[in-house]
Amino acid sequence: MARKLWKVGTNSGNDGCPTLYELPGTDRYVVQGDRVTDPAELAQLENLTADEGAVTVPRELLANFGPKEPVHVRQTVSAEEFGRMFTTLKFSAWRLETRRRYAWDETQDTYGQFAAGEPVAWDLDDAWCRGRREQSALGKRFERVRVLDEPPTPGQLYLLDNARRNTAAGETIRVLTRSKADELNLPEEDFWIFDSRVVALLHFDDADEMGDIELITNPVDVLRYARVREAAWHHAVPYDQV
Repeated sequence: MARKLWKVGTNSGNDGCPTLYELPGTDRYVVQGDRVTDPAELAQLENLTADEGAVTVPRELLANFGPKEPVHVRQTVSAEEFGRMFTTLKFSAWRLETRRRYAWDETQDTYGQFAAGEPVAWDLDDAWCRGRREQSALGKRFERVRVLDEPPTPGQLYLLDNARRNTAAGETIRVLTRSKADELNLPEEDFWIFDSRVVALLHFDDADEMGDIELITNPVDVLRYARVREAAWHHAVPYDQV
């Protein structure tokens, strides 16, 4: 059944274009304007799918008839969508890890080996490692800073050992003491920054299980996380120098 559109406004007089419409009962709009058909222009649009199109409209249309009140709509992605971000990125992915424990780690056979004091048999040819190496070979950077308590928790010591695997797969791992992180006023949050334009904030529950993955794209907020990255990366040291 076709959805009925509400006409919000137009700059076109009577000729019908360009015009802004609202989809009643939703937070979505339909924009009517001149279709972009130049292949060179379309090629500049990020991740344009075969089902999507693009139109041009004058600034006045959005200024006069677009929503005026600022509304924050929390945006989350699935684990599958989050995973694809590591292949669609263009330049870099950077992570801050601040937690004392990650429940998922403790479900791995390698954690059992580590906890038993045995040498950990890291699989350097699994799908994750292959994917990281493939993307690194394209010139993309993958970097992490891991915050360590003093003394480190068992989970943090496990990740120190795990850093050998990260490095073999193409990542660069540095560590930072908790006291230094507190001195720098770093947030106790886990997040990834992709291409310095979008933050994936990882939410955990009281059982240290990861839940929602929230995307942050507001440039002001992204800049705040980028400043955290600069401070953490500057003061952190290579994991094998601890």
